[in-house]
Parts: sequence; C-alpha cells; structure tokens
Amino acid sequence: MFSGMVAAIGRIDTVTATAGGVRLHVHAGDLELADVGLGDSIAVNGCCLTVVALDGGHLAFDVSAESLRCTVGLGAPGPVNLEKSLRLADRLGGHLVTGHVDGVGTVLGFEPLGDNRRLTVALPQALARFVAQKGSVAVQGVSLTVNRVADAAVAGEPALDALPAGHSAFQVNLIPHTLAVTTLGGLVQGARVNLEIDLLARYAARFDETATR
Repeated sequence: MFSGMVAAIGRIDTVTATAGGVRLHVHAGDLELADVGLGDSIAVNGCCLTVVALDGGHLAFDVSAESLRCTVGLGAPGPVNLEKSLRLADRLGGHLVTGHVDGVGTVLGFEPLGDNRRLTVALPQALARFVAQKGSVAVQGVSLTVNRVADAAVAGEPALDALPAGHSAFQVNLIPHTLAVTTLGGLVQGARVNLEIDLLARYAARFDETATR
C-alpha cells in the first residue's frame, strides 16, 4: 500500500529481456534505501514492483509481460517516480494507493496557470465512473485531487475540445513543488500515463452494483 507521495525521482538505466517479461535496473536517486530489502515493494511510476536485487544505489525489478501490457514507462530507460510502501505508523499525506494500475491515460493538455500547470488527461470510459470532482486519482503514482471531470468535448477549451470519442477526461492542478519533485513536470501533450482510481470509489461502485441486484 502506498500514499501517492513520491519520495524520489529515479531512473531506469537498463531493461533486460527475461523469459516472462523484463528485468529493470533502476538508479534509486535520492530514495533512502537503508530500510529496503529483497522482497520489498516499491511503486515505480505507480506500479507496485518487488525488489529482486540491490546494489548500492541501484534496485532491480522483474516485470511480467502482463504488467508491461497494461502500463506505460516500464519498458525503456527513463525517469520514474519512486515510493516505498507504507508502514502502519506513516502519515497518509495523499490517499490510499495500491500500486495496481487500472488503465493508461493520454495527456490532452498541459497548460501554464501562473507558476502552476493545469493537466488534462483523457481516460477510458470504463474508468470514468470512478473519477469525481474533488476526489482522488493517481497519475504516474502521484496522488492528485480532481478539479474537473468532462464526459464530452467542451467548446472553447482546446484540451477538452480534443477529447476522443469513447473517452472522458479529468483536470488537475499541479503546484510548483509537485512539478519539481516528480516526473510530471516533464509531461507533454500526447504523453501516456499510468492511472489508478481511488480505492474507496472502487468499493463504493461494487457495493452499488450488488445492492441493486
């Protein structure tokens, strides 16, 4: 379990093919590794992975073909958001994040708002029912508050006017601190991002489904 509060920006240095997928060799950046051991869970761009090797400031993870199929950013070298799993006594600064990516979104807009940025992300319609205004969503493993949800194109807003058919979109505001300490500051229009819906929304929807039967 994670909180969506990124601890460090690491970097995938190499990706090596294995029989079942790939092995990632990740430079951990400023992530504190003194309490990390084999078998521990680390969120890498929002995807919960198991540490299979440690070497100084480097970590290795095995990623299955299925995980590669339903995520982005784990199959090639590049910067990644890192977060260690929570302990029961830790502060929950973001929201409850499982590290199980629910789908992949596409950046429709990344507009400056003073020192901030307004990020607009298109998401599959199947996930839209779990995203609500002022609710939570994880983007690349970062806990964010949803400012707006759109289920159709919106004239006069270029990002939302470009919403593809069969998709919904949400908008979040990124403050300078978030832009500086996560990889979200490097997003561009058309980039694909890992999404995880709010755990509470998932169970609320399931309860509603069973209660109406």
